[in-house]
Amino acid sequence: MGQRIKAWLRLVIVSAIVVFFVWLLAYGFTRDARFIQSPLIGRMAPDFTLTRFDGGTLSLKDLRGKTVLVNFWASWCPPCRVEAPALEAAWQAYKDKDVVFVGVDIQDKEPDARGFIKEFGITYPNGWDVSGKVPVDYGVWGLPETFFLDKEGRITYKHVGGVGQTTIVAKINEAMQGIVSTGEGKGNYQSIR
Repeated sequence: MGQRIKAWLRLVIVSAIVVFFVWLLAYGFTRDARFIQSPLIGRMAPDFTLTRFDGGTLSLKDLRGKTVLVNFWASWCPPCRVEAPALEAAWQAYKDKDVVFVGVDIQDKEPDARGFIKEFGITYPNGWDVSGKVPVDYGVWGLPETFFLDKEGRITYKHVGGVGQTTIVAKINEAMQGIVSTGEGKGNYQSIR
């Protein structure tokens, strides 16, 4: 009789643990990534090196001393298409002010990415993440996501989803002054998970 009770008790405990983990997993799938605060704000941006579409490579560490906007995008992403003109317009306004924009193309085909760049007349540096590691290091859950970095390489602001001209200008100006935002921006995005 004692063995049966022990076996039954083990079954109940194992079942309870399994049910808890299934519930935890299901709860995680219901969370909208736009409402999960990034632990990276106020910290140094993870370094990366991209293969540029126009040839060569681009390393984030080489941009220290400049204010940097890092935009994760893909050609198939509708909100990326909406924000592309605003990003290019802001780049034109800031490119001579010690500010660099960097586009990081992820989960895309090279010909499609090149077509996107041509279609929107994008002139700021863009490259693709061959390793697939860069968006993981930045905690990217959807596209587009945009990070603003101050001259020391610290992330001052993160915007999940499409970003507009007004936000770009405000957050670039804050990053130029080293001001770290207390929150994140939210807009339309396309999940990549």
